[in-house]
Amino acid sequence: MIECKVDYLKRIIEDVLKVHGNHRSSLLPVLIAVNDKIGFISDMALVEISKQMDIPIAEIHGVMSFYSFLNKKKKGKYVIRICRSLSCEFKGKNRIKNVIMRELGIGVGETTDDGLFTLEETNCIGMCDRSPAMLINDRPYYNLTPERAIEILESYRGGKII
Repeated sequence: MIECKVDYLKRIIEDVLKVHGNHRSSLLPVLIAVNDKIGFISDMALVEISKQMDIPIAEIHGVMSFYSFLNKKKKGKYVIRICRSLSCEFKGKNRIKNVIMRELGIGVGETTDDGLFTLEETNCIGMCDRSPAMLINDRPYYNLTPERAIEILESYRGGKII
């Protein structure tokens, strides 16, 4: 079984490298592509990227830890990223975060049992003039209230994204 996973990862990474190349300057596009294809970058994938690109694992890990959108573990279908900038803090980000945690039954950094939602905090998402704000995957939501946050979650649960 592990051999199958390794072979699968090797093929995915080889395909990504055909597109982006294996030069050091291609590391970030390679990581993004692998993350997009698999949903996260596992330890096995990290080792395989290191081998195929001849870049030390520590260096790759350093790049991964800088970019919050590169996942080190499997996340939910919908990743909620609550902005933690000062403007969001001042305009009630914690009220939004708390209602989401209560509604989903998870804390920050956790995924719901059904695999639908992962909750994270992230640095500024560029919505300071419309705080508090969050992203669900790449979709921004802003001027949030606790009621609006619940409405948004319900739309995702129901498959009718607003």
